[in-house]
Amino acid sequence: MKSVSRSAFLKSAGVAAGAAAISASPAVAAATGEPAAIEIAPTTPIPNGPVIAIVRDARLGEVTVLSGTTEKTYTDRLLAKRLVKAAALNAAAARGEA
Repeated sequence: MKSVSRSAFLKSAGVAAGAAAISASPAVAAATGEPAAIEIAPTTPIPNGPVIAIVRDARLGEVTVLSGTTEKTYTDRLLAKRLVKAAALNAAAARGEA
């Protein structure tokens, strides 16, 4: 089995998280009264230090943010809700359902 370093994992996870964050559907956002996310082409390269958000408990709004060598957990129900929705849309698109 191939070993994966934390740095390599964080870089690949950062790309996936970024893609999930920008792929939210305007229809879903409109239904919740939130501003719609708009998918765009990246304007800059991926930074050397990716930022990763992990939704620990969507119901409570617990989101852990990893950046560089730091890890902090916050309560932000709106952010948790939007990240979970974006992840579901990404998964549906990957299955060819979108």
